[in-house]
Amino acid sequence: MAPLKLHGLPMSTCTTRALVCLHEKGVDFELVPVDLFGGENKQPSFVAKNPFGQIPVLEDGDLTLFESRAITSYVAEKFKEKGTDLIRHQNLKEAALVKVWIEVESQNFQPAISPIVYEFFVSPLMGKTPEQAVVDANLEKLGKVLDVYESKLSSSKYLAGDFFSLADLHNFPYTYYFMKSPWASLVNDRPHVKAWWEDISSRPAFKKVAEGMTFCEKK
Repeated sequence: MAPLKLHGLPMSTCTTRALVCLHEKGVDFELVPVDLFGGENKQPSFVAKNPFGQIPVLEDGDLTLFESRAITSYVAEKFKEKGTDLIRHQNLKEAALVKVWIEVESQNFQPAISPIVYEFFVSPLMGKTPEQAVVDANLEKLGKVLDVYESKLSSSKYLAGDFFSLADLHNFPYTYYFMKSPWASLVNDRPHVKAWWEDISSRPAFKKVAEGMTFCEKK
């Protein structure tokens, strides 16, 4: 049986979300690099895989998936008996809580943190001056989200409970880059969030993927 193919880049936040999941599950896969700077993602052959021309894309036989959270959910479900149980498939209540906190990450956490990472790391590479007003507005939003995290993590080790899950994993890519920005204190000043981050970022799957996350290494 051919291994899964993940089309993407190790430094891409959405690709790394899928990569960490694959490593947590101990699944054999092939990473197929996509030349974004050369416009490979806009070529007909790639657009046939993802009509939006974005990474990552997962191919599993005749199934093609895009959107990183859909990919992680599929991998976690298909290989639920392997590696870390990321969806708590044997406990309905715990599984429901995982889904809640997956939504919190996608609807509250990422919308606040991603503009900060973009302005600080991406804008300069594109020859643009970071818009501090955008950064400041989103730092305020992110602080409010992290206050919720701090409260939740004061009563459980991880976001959905006392178990690691996709709810935690999905936070990894942007937090990793954010912690290399001047505003890492937003995490470090919240003791429970800091402990949670130190815990999840020390997992072998995270450390392995982080080796390729060189996007934030400013020259």
